[in-house]
Formats: sequence, structure tokens, C-alpha cells
Amino acid sequence: MHDIKAIRQNPDAYDKAWARRGLESQAQIILDKDSLVRQALKVQQEAEAARNKASKMIGAAMGRGDKDEAERLKTEVAGAKNVIAMMSEQISSEKAVLTNLLAGLPNLPADSAPDGADEDENVDLRTWGEPRKFNFEPKAHDDLGLALQAPNAPMMDFETAAKMSGSRFVVLSGKLARLDRALAALMLDIQTEEHGYTEVVPPVLVRANALYGTGQLPKFEEDMFKTTGDHYMISTSEISLTNTVRESIIDAEKLPLRLTAHTPCFRSEAGSAGRDTKGMIRQHQFNKVELVSIVKPEDSEAEHARMIGCAEVVLKRLELPYKVIELCTGDLGFGARKTYDIEVWLPSQDCYREISSVSNCGDFQARRMNARYKHAEKDNRFVHTLNGSGLAVGRTLVAVLENYQNADGSITVPKALVPYMGGVEVVN
Repeated sequence: MHDIKAIRQNPDAYDKAWARRGLESQAQIILDKDSLVRQALKVQQEAEAARNKASKMIGAAMGRGDKDEAERLKTEVAGAKNVIAMMSEQISSEKAVLTNLLAGLPNLPADSAPDGADEDENVDLRTWGEPRKFNFEPKAHDDLGLALQAPNAPMMDFETAAKMSGSRFVVLSGKLARLDRALAALMLDIQTEEHGYTEVVPPVLVRANALYGTGQLPKFEEDMFKTTGDHYMISTSEISLTNTVRESIIDAEKLPLRLTAHTPCFRSEAGSAGRDTKGMIRQHQFNKVELVSIVKPEDSEAEHARMIGCAEVVLKRLELPYKVIELCTGDLGFGARKTYDIEVWLPSQDCYREISSVSNCGDFQARRMNARYKHAEKDNRFVHTLNGSGLAVGRTLVAVLENYQNADGSITVPKALVPYMGGVEVVN
């Protein structure tokens, strides 16, 4: 949510910032709606003052025996009450319009975010590792997974999943199921034991106000799965973890808060028709280890750089080649002011694919959640929130399968995962 007072004070700054994201001028539309609310409030306040003044004068008129004046004043009070009621209804209606308008506008990009229209103008920052040179034609992860056999089915079984759930689902079994679990355990251990994150097991069903707080609602409702009740299934545990500080005032000495969780995530993929329909790259249900940091405003930039490093460590430990890019303003997510993506090398596609996105949201989410901290010298301030994947488990499994495949279709287990696999060194 954006600060209406700040927009009133400097509308041009907001328009210039939104223009960097490819949006047309919004400030005047907002100010026009705000003006309607303020005008109605003024009329309501004037009517309340008139009602209060007339109400006090009724007793005096009655005391003088001036019944005509008393009746006139009563009529005036009744008229004022009607005006107050009408203005109250108008204020409520206009405020709802204004709130929805503000809630539907994205975060302002950071000054340091590179300008650009779309993903083609994202900026490559660095690469790590050298893609493996194969002496055979590398296979795609789904072909590898289908060829690996558990006792009763392929270790990666899309057909069985489709029978019960439809497309964009998978059943993992045998050693691949264990490898998936091993990856999540490695990620959690790295983040909790080496980087100071607190592990959390949060709800995966949340109400609309939680999604509003992190920015999924109202704009992206079609991307969410909703139950028949009042709950939505989370698309990322960023939602649950960030909302742990909603409607609260945090002691400054407790910041930064660093939280991590391994949860299933659910996405309708409404906007990805025809994209990555084969394999595990884009699923309706997937597992992810999420990182969330809650910090003071002056610490958020440094925390952002720290968080991308925390995610990179996982890929380094697995010895998977990757690159880090910075998103341009035209490719930023709705709630982000600055974002780094990590893309891992996939031999079958001969390119890098996104495996993590780490974003600094500034106070955008905190305002929507009313999450603040006690400032030593001034009034309570909004915290800054940051989130990122550390990592998407399914996509990491895809990268391990493709980068560690052997000519016979077996998969060498990365050294870092062998202890988590009970000593198993090859999946076959």
C-alpha cells in the first residue's frame, strides 16, 4: 500500500517511479479520488458541527418557552443528521475506491534498479562454475526420471499423477523421493546452521488478509487456489512467514528477524498457458525452502546482498553452475523494489533457468500489514521486508538430475547430499 500523504506531497516523484515500470500517470487519478473523500469529510464535519450547535440551542429555546425556535432547531438537527449519514456512506464508498486503486499499484522501484522494458533488458551480474561437457547427448530431467524405476512405477511418474490430479503434477518415489527430501534438508541445514535463519513450520492455508498483506491480493487472485471456505493455499511460504509480524510493533533490538520454511506451494499458473508443460519446471504443486528477513530500513540494502549470497551457497555446495542477474524495472514483481534472480544451468535446454528470486520489498508489504518497530527517537516506523527462494526444491532436483547424469541413465549423487542419502552415491 502506498502512503497517500506522500503522494499528495510529491505526486511527480510517484509518477516518474511508476513510469519506470511502464505505467501511465497514476498520481492525478489518485489525488482526484482522494479529493472526493476529503470534500465529503469536510461536509460531514460541517454538518456535525451544525448538529452539535443546534442541539445545544434546543434546550435554551425550550427554557425561554420559544417552542417555534425549538422546533426549527430540531428540524435543523434532523437535516444535519441526514447529511452526516449521506456523507458517511459516500466517504465509505469513495475510500473503498481509493483503497482498491492504491492496493492495485505496484511498489516503486529502487533508484538503483536498472531501467528496462522487460526480461530482455535484465542485467547479468556474475556467473559461477563451468557447465559440464558431456561425451554423450544429455537427456532432459523428465526422460531421466521416467527411465529410473522404483518397484512399481517410474521414480518420476507424471501419468499416475495425471490420473488423480490432472496436468502439471508428479509423483516421485524411491530414491528420487529421497533425493528430493535430501535437498530440502541440506537447504534448511545451511540456512539455519550457517546463516542464522530460524526454521518455521507455518500454515499453508491462509485467509485473504494475509495475501493482501504480501501483495498477492487483490491483483493476482487468479493465480491462487481457493478452498470452498475462506482460505487460500499459499503460492509461497513468503506469505506465511512475512505475516508473522503483521499488526505488530517489534522491539528494535530483535531485528533483524530471519525466518526459513520448507513447505508445499500451490500455483494455478494462470498466466503460463503453453509454457513448460512438460516435466517438473512449472507445476501446480511444488516444494520450496523460503527465506524471509524483517529488518530496519537502513539495513535492508545490505540484507538483500546477504540473502542472495545465502541462496548461492546452496548451489555452490551442490556444485551446480549458475548465474546471478538483476531484474530491470519492467520485469520487477509487483511487491518488489529491487530483485536478484539466480538461474541454474540445465544441459538439456542449453541455457540457464530461474531457480531463485530474492527481492527487497522495502516498506511496501509492511504498510499493508501494519508491521512496525519501536524507534528509539521517533514514532514507530514500518519495517522493511525481504524474501527469496533458498531454493525451489523441485527445480534444484531437475538441475541435479541433468547436471549429474551418466551415459547409462544413472545419476551421481552430489557429494554434499551423500550423507543425507544414507550413503547412497548413485541413483539407478
